[in-house]
Amino acid sequence: MNLNQVTIPSLDLDQASDFYQKLGLKLIVKALPNYLRFECPLGASTFSVHLVEKLPEGEGIYLYFECEDVDETVGKLMRKGIEIDELPSDKSWLWREARLKDPDQNQIILYYAGKNRKDPPWRIKST
Repeated sequence: MNLNQVTIPSLDLDQASDFYQKLGLKLIVKALPNYLRFECPLGASTFSVHLVEKLPEGEGIYLYFECEDVDETVGKLMRKGIEIDELPSDKSWLWREARLKDPDQNQIILYYAGKNRKDPPWRIKST
């Protein structure tokens, strides 16, 4: 099994389209007024946004996008006018992360984990 895509809700697809293209995703389907699909620049995964009348309540959705150089990526995004909530820092779970929000307040985490993404020291060992 392989994860094909994740779809998140949005109140404004024009804003979402602008934001995710600035983030570096390639718009591949524009089925307005209801749906957008993006292709990630690396790998085979896609990401989509669909129009809703009301956003889910609570903390929202957390989206993790891995990039080799978090600091450089954050610098580029800041130059494009994207607000960063948490600048890059090393985390106790051995990832380097930065955090921001999309226009619908979904949490975006830009990170680099290297081998620790799938094989951290505390990974459950197969028997």
